[in-house]
Amino acid sequence: MTTTAQVFHLKQRPKGLPQVSDFELRETPLKALAANEVLVENLYMSVDPYMRGRMRLMPPGSALFGAAVGRVIASEAPAMPVGSAVLSGRSWHSHFVEDAAALTLLDPNLAPLPSYLGVMGMPGLTAWGGLLITGEYQDGETLFVSAASGAVGNLVGQIAKLKGGRVIGSAGSDEKVARLIEDNGFDHAFNYKTADPLTELKRGAPEGIDVYFENVGGAQLEAALTHMRPHGRIPICGMIAHYNDDGVATPGPRNLTETIYKFITLKGFVVSAFESERDRFQEQMSSWIASSAIQYEETVHEGLDQAPDAFISLFTGGNSGKMLVKLTKD
Repeated sequence: MTTTAQVFHLKQRPKGLPQVSDFELRETPLKALAANEVLVENLYMSVDPYMRGRMRLMPPGSALFGAAVGRVIASEAPAMPVGSAVLSGRSWHSHFVEDAAALTLLDPNLAPLPSYLGVMGMPGLTAWGGLLITGEYQDGETLFVSAASGAVGNLVGQIAKLKGGRVIGSAGSDEKVARLIEDNGFDHAFNYKTADPLTELKRGAPEGIDVYFENVGGAQLEAALTHMRPHGRIPICGMIAHYNDDGVATPGPRNLTETIYKFITLKGFVVSAFESERDRFQEQMSSWIASSAIQYEETVHEGLDQAPDAFISLFTGGNSGKMLVKLTKD
């Protein structure tokens, strides 16, 4: 049985954009299994923008963690035998020992295992719940979603299209913009690095937007506020443009008064708010995937040692869809 694990630790708190030197890979001994514990070999791990905020608070030397999909390779838990596929919060580890009660059994027949870290997992539930529950999106409405080629934003746009909506998205390259229109059916898309957001919103939605799914902040939020219809809603998922602004106050939109006269609602949320809806979400999403109504992309780095590079590239536009790290060879 495996007796050690490779585990990434935070060597130092990042300043600005994280660097590979902020991370340290260590060999760590694994304890013997106790009753109801299992030994898991991680197969895939997720890297996500929210991890950057967590690093501001973690003491240097702390082991990193997040969502991962693994396989049980030794077990003292009758309900979780060897070979079981599980979801855990122990990413950045090659192996780990955990109480079976802390893990979620996965059904590989319902969806491919990596998808439980993306379209069937946290990003998918974030998109579904953020749009339909927090954003109160109604069939046929006009939606603008920023970071639309990312794991969450891309699904938000596709779900709105399934609901008969008009969808405008932004992305960070002309190639990504083209894929939003050609592959995902967006009605209009633009490169936020080279185009003026307000001009593009007026072009893509001449009559205004009903819902802005906020992933970025900055100029795109200001443009959305200006172009919102009365009683518009802005579910705030994140503001990735500001995640690396350590020690610097995030500037607020200069046109926040738009919310007063247009009766606009801005509402933040986190994915845990939708936990009670997870089964309903997975049933609906798996049906959409099976019928090819939803398309999804994964950007995969291979090898645990590539995890820091995969994480850093989230902030430089290095991913299309969900960013994953594959830890084992086929």
